[in-house]
Amino acid sequence: FISIGDRVLRVGALKVHPSEILPATLTYDTLRFGEFEDFPETSEPVWVLGTQFSALTEKDEILSDITSRLWFTYRKSFLPIGGTGPTSDTGWGCMLRCGQMILGQALVCRHLGRDWRWVRGQRQREEYVSILNAFIDKKDCYYSIHQIAQMGVGEGKSIGQWYGPNTVAQVLKKLAVFDSWSRMAVHVAMDNTVVIEEITKHRPHTLLPGRLSWLPNCSPRETALWRPLVLLIPLRLGLTDINEAYIETLKQCFMMPQSLGVIGGKPNSAHYFIGFVGEELIYLDPHTTQPAVEPSEDGQVPDDSYHCQHPPCRMDICELDPSIAAGFFCKTEDDFDDWCARIRKMSCSRGSLPMFELVDSQPSHLISADVLNLTPGRRGTLTRIHQLAGPKSGKI
Repeated sequence: FISIGDRVLRVGALKVHPSEILPATLTYDTLRFGEFEDFPETSEPVWVLGTQFSALTEKDEILSDITSRLWFTYRKSFLPIGGTGPTSDTGWGCMLRCGQMILGQALVCRHLGRDWRWVRGQRQREEYVSILNAFIDKKDCYYSIHQIAQMGVGEGKSIGQWYGPNTVAQVLKKLAVFDSWSRMAVHVAMDNTVVIEEITKHRPHTLLPGRLSWLPNCSPRETALWRPLVLLIPLRLGLTDINEAYIETLKQCFMMPQSLGVIGGKPNSAHYFIGFVGEELIYLDPHTTQPAVEPSEDGQVPDDSYHCQHPPCRMDICELDPSIAAGFFCKTEDDFDDWCARIRKMSCSRGSLPMFELVDSQPSHLISADVLNLTPGRRGTLTRIHQLAGPKSGKI
């Protein structure tokens, strides 16, 4: 891992003195691949986003898989955010970049599949180019730093202010609504509770073929059944440090085939965690400042800087800040049913503490103050009323 606060910085086995690196533009650019220790010589399995590898016999496969993940870092020299705002996100945009990475992984799974691999210098598939274009640092790109920063204003965050995992999850949910190409449903589960009813009730109703013109590559049957689901679960796994009772559960989340990883890190220093080996988390670090990229006239994107071509960073799992957001992707309803079954099985296992609760319907103690009056209206519909439950009102 790399930590600016340390006397000696470590990337794998490589030690670097702080005087050799500029803190604001921490970068791997001057380091050579051969200087890294990629993974320890261990018989323990390496888990990366639901896929298991051997550190002894599959190091090339591990590196290929991790290199294929989209790596979003600080950028500089892009057009001012909001027209007059910052032209770089160095120093404040790390959690925003981690949000881009976890959503980027969902888009890769959605359009290319979990087993897709990036090959340097190879002309890429059209779907990949479309995904990358959605994250270019421009105001009109779906998930650009400009869009995330400006949408965050509605969440109470001024442009240039540091985000937490929950804030970036809420912003991504809002932005995904405008992405008609991917047609993903982003659900943010609050209060450490995943309510199945809240997810399944948002399935689109059957639409007539003539009304599908705004949904590209979509059949009536697909529209009626399921939209690919991105499930983001903001969690707090302790007060100031992670409660060790959650560690095994957290590991199991990385082992699920639906895993999108975890965004979190240390106070004011966000990382995108994609797996683990032994007691170490594997992560991609956004704290590298690179120039903004301009797509070519034919829409192709110079993409070398969007893939971390060095072995990733690692850190002891006990050093993780307890405030995180876990992500999962369910392309089909069967995937979601399988995820639910795995979560229920995990919650029944001994020796670990569940990180969140999975329930069929909203528990009464979590019902919003904005509730439904069960008295039918004039046409048999339910009339919405607004209630504010004071401290003496009891349960709604």
